[in-house]
Amino acid sequence: MSQDKKIINIDEVIQKQQTDLTNGLSEEEAKKRIQQFGLNEIPENQESVAQRIFRRLWGPIPWMIEVAAILSALAGKWEDFAIIMVLLVVNVVVDFAQESKALNVLKVLKERLAKKALVKRNGEYKNVESKFVVPGDIIKLKIGDIVPADAVAAKGGYMQVDQAALTGESIPVNKIVGKEIFGNSIVKMVKWMLLLPQQL
Repeated sequence: MSQDKKIINIDEVIQKQQTDLTNGLSEEEAKKRIQQFGLNEIPENQESVAQRIFRRLWGPIPWMIEVAAILSALAGKWEDFAIIMVLLVVNVVVDFAQESKALNVLKVLKERLAKKALVKRNGEYKNVESKFVVPGDIIKLKIGDIVPADAVAAKGGYMQVDQAALTGESIPVNKIVGKEIFGNSIVKMVKWMLLLPQQL
């Protein structure tokens, strides 16, 4: 069970983020905040296979191994040269495989991210892509929703969220007004709750 006892002052958050719970942000202000804070998404660093392999052959430690291989070849010690080259290749293959596994896990996690969010803009709730959620938006959630960004419960009754994938907690955690809520938690129970995203 979560041991988080911290309660955040909602009035201070509203003042700091220059928003209000009645009307939310205007579309114009939301666009300004996207320019200021960027999109609410995990940036992708696309690298080709060749670039990923080259990275493993470039650096102080690979240079030392490569110099040792060259010196062995120049000295005619072909057995030493072969052993060094095998070690270099094995190191590259193992490191490349581990990174590939990590990238696959990240891809699966990204597929689980919230796709849409119900936010208040110009005084009305509307569905927007989660990447367009900005600090100061008022977010409304229902059971089964995925929290689109790190936020604080701003108004309402209570909520129960499953954040096991993020914190390892085995049971859902209760959230009340003033409590922080992690992005990508899953709403398990809710008696209407509004959230304010924290600064992205």
